[in-house]
Amino acid sequence: QVQLVESGGGLVQAGGSLRLSCAASSGTFRAYAMGWFRQASGTEREFVSAISRYGVTTNYADSVKGRFTISRNNGKNTVYLQMNSLKPEDTAVYYCAAAQNVAVITTAPAYWGQGTQVTVSS
Repeated sequence: QVQLVESGGGLVQAGGSLRLSCAASSGTFRAYAMGWFRQASGTEREFVSAISRYGVTTNYADSVKGRFTISRNNGKNTVYLQMNSLKPEDTAVYYCAAAQNVAVITTAPAYWGQGTQVTVSS
């Protein structure tokens, strides 16, 4: 069992930046690919970004490419999402997830965090 706890959300003006963190309880953190998803009010959860176990591979949704950067620190059991040039349409609850590998992060995530709210004002 892996527990994931997100932090770093908040209210920011358009054009600003936030860094989200997701801390994992498990010492086997490096055994998992990690991802970020988001869900805006009234919409379905959508994929944002993913990173492989050792950070070699990263993937991004087209909507955030060039603005968001995913990274991980396996020594701290933490994955990060640096969000720059934020837009009002980035407003959502952001969730982190763990999966066996990057290929299945969107179809078979094994664990989810509880989410952190990001609100971008115009």
